[in-house]
Amino acid sequence: MSENTKTATKAKLYDAFAASGKALASGKRLELLDLLAQGERTVDALAKAAGLNLTTASAHLQTLKQAGFVATRREGVRIHYRLAGDDVAQLFALLRKVAEAHQAAVPAARDAYLGEDTANELSREELRVRIAAGDVVVLDVRPVEEYRAGHIPGAISIPVEELTDRINELPEDLEIIVYCRGEYCALAYDAVRLLTDHGRPAIRLNDGMLEWRLSELPVDASDLT
Repeated sequence: MSENTKTATKAKLYDAFAASGKALASGKRLELLDLLAQGERTVDALAKAAGLNLTTASAHLQTLKQAGFVATRREGVRIHYRLAGDDVAQLFALLRKVAEAHQAAVPAARDAYLGEDTANELSREELRVRIAAGDVVVLDVRPVEEYRAGHIPGAISIPVEELTDRINELPEDLEIIVYCRGEYCALAYDAVRLLTDHGRPAIRLNDGMLEWRLSELPVDASDLT
């Protein structure tokens, strides 16, 4: 192989790598990956959850599909999207952590969005110890379809928008551990503030279902608890 040929083939290889990077170069496409990390969804459901119109959501999903990050299946007239593999979820999680560690704008944007109440949290290992001891109730505040797709075993499902009306369904004598989609999900923050305002002892898991799955911890996909 000549030197010119080597140079040309090397350029094609790195261009192929770059195509993956280009597919990730959109905040909305990353948000769609975040949603798909919770489970399979239709285009309509993804568009609604991400605050996009159907045409824009479809275009973003096609870009992700062309890059090999998502796969599809058809059910009648509906197209269902899912992540192409756990490695895509791992890439998404790593991208966020690298950005937070090396991009100065990320921590400030995170705090502006989520708040800074990091004292009211515990780790996955601490949660597992507390579950084994039986002295907590675990609350999943994601939408019901995400809970059904997979949740921490024993967790109760009350979507955050229903929590005010259903707060009396939670035991009064146990601390409530709240979790949602992942480390950067605001639903758990909102739920802890609401519970605390109602006099209920509540803290957050410091990440969420994405990290729980990637750690290969037990996941339950049974009906609502």
